[in-house]
Amino acid sequence: MEARESDAEAPSDDGPVDRPLPHLDGVRHLMVELPDGLRMHVAEAGAGEPLVLLHGFPQHWWGWRKVIPALAAHHRVTAPDLRGAGWTEATTGGYTEEQLVADIVALLDALGLDRVSLAGLDIGGTLGFRVCLAHPERVRRFVSLAAPHPYPVLSMGVMLRTWQLWPGFATALPALGPRLLSRGRLPRRMMLGSSVAPDTWSAEDLDLFLGRLRDPARARAAAATYRALALGSARRAAAGAYRTTRLVTPTLMLYGTVLYDGDRDAAGHPGLLHGYEEHADDVTLAHVPRAGYYLAEEQPETVARHLLTFLAGP
Repeated sequence: MEARESDAEAPSDDGPVDRPLPHLDGVRHLMVELPDGLRMHVAEAGAGEPLVLLHGFPQHWWGWRKVIPALAAHHRVTAPDLRGAGWTEATTGGYTEEQLVADIVALLDALGLDRVSLAGLDIGGTLGFRVCLAHPERVRRFVSLAAPHPYPVLSMGVMLRTWQLWPGFATALPALGPRLLSRGRLPRRMMLGSSVAPDTWSAEDLDLFLGRLRDPARARAAAATYRALALGSARRAAAGAYRTTRLVTPTLMLYGTVLYDGDRDAAGHPGLLHGYEEHADDVTLAHVPRAGYYLAEEQPETVARHLLTFLAGP
């Protein structure tokens, strides 16, 4: 396994849609080659106790830009681009829950990180939960941002709200999904529709996220990753696939208003946040006001404060 520092130019595997990496003060860029040959891009900043940040969909490491400076003042922050996202190589396969977990563990090995704190947004949060379940010895503390846990309670109210997820179902379709992602309108709608603040992203930010998807290989990778971590993982969780597991990692679940507003359905049954109680040792819930789904970009100061306080625990 090899980790080498990258210059400001992105790896030249995207042809005409390739572009320089965006600049953020204090951030250094690495290209890490994992044992299976995957070249993974990693943004790093700071020093101290290691903290790994897993981005959401349809984003990459730049989704953490607003919280990295505050977190890097206390931690060695590592923000990888998941397989096929951002500036990580878009392989033809490997977009399964098991392989994506293996990618993160292999990255920790390559960077010499035996045990880390972990935070994940959206599909990155789903992936973080799976890393905690499969390799609890590698994760000291975990923060989930707007991500479903592995033990959901599917009440009628929750089921009736699934129509709101139709863009995700379209995204996951093998042929249509990549085409929709590469054209940009659907992922833009997914991002803007999941935020309560219309000015969360500048035009340049949106282009940094959506522009990467113009590469057909990256669009296919994004659709496959969403299919595995959003739909496939949710389907397995709903079927009770994880109820024989136990979440032993101390966990903080941060949530905004999208899909979680009130946290109970019309009949008073718990919404998507509950159901973990019999399967987890130490879980704390915290609401982030005035935020939708992209918490770290909509309310970065609040999110950074929650993370730093929680990660300071034993």
